[in-house]
Amino acid sequence: MQSLFLRKIGIDLGTANTLVFVPGKGVVINEPSVVAISLTENKVLAVGNEAKEMLGRTPDTIVASQP
Repeated sequence: MQSLFLRKIGIDLGTANTLVFVPGKGVVINEPSVVAISLTENKVLAVGNEAKEMLGRTPDTIVASQP
């Protein structure tokens, strides 16, 4: 049984950028492949452009990294 909400998408997890492609709409997300993680809370704080701005500017309790 197919879901009424079935949708095909393409995801490219590149080393520089992460892209999400939706047929009929094209690329809907094009963000840097960067993530910022709180080491004390063990959770993701930011991804993409927001996390890229944090590279080299975070305290020791936050790690911003890219592949």
